[in-house]
Amino acid sequence: MPRKQLQKKQRTETEDFDQYLGEIDHRLTRRAVIQNFRRGIISQDSICDAHPELLRVARNFGRTTRVKCPICVQDHLVTVTYLFGPRLPKHGKFIATRAEIEQHARRPEHFTGYLIEVCRSCSWHHLLKTRDI
Repeated sequence: MPRKQLQKKQRTETEDFDQYLGEIDHRLTRRAVIQNFRRGIISQDSICDAHPELLRVARNFGRTTRVKCPICVQDHLVTVTYLFGPRLPKHGKFIATRAEIEQHARRPEHFTGYLIEVCRSCSWHHLLKTRDI
């Protein structure tokens, strides 16, 4: 590979990494929970216990994914985003659009965003990502 292309590729990888600073991915925990459920170590009742308000938001505003629920395998999962921080309700604020996230990102206060997947059928839910805003 010519040196110029190699330098360009390295720069791109760094730029891609920089855009994810402050993000925590919870997929490994998710995988462990699903494996423990399938092995019978944990019951469905203990993991399909989404709060009624989370289910309401998921049913009415959730963004449908292509992923089937790993627990009931009946419905596609939806994602919802909540924001926590100063001057927001203590139970967090549901974020419906990317524009809302960008609006909060311009404010001087520090916010934390949570991306949650939810099954509307069996009430499975899991935190996918946490991100500083």
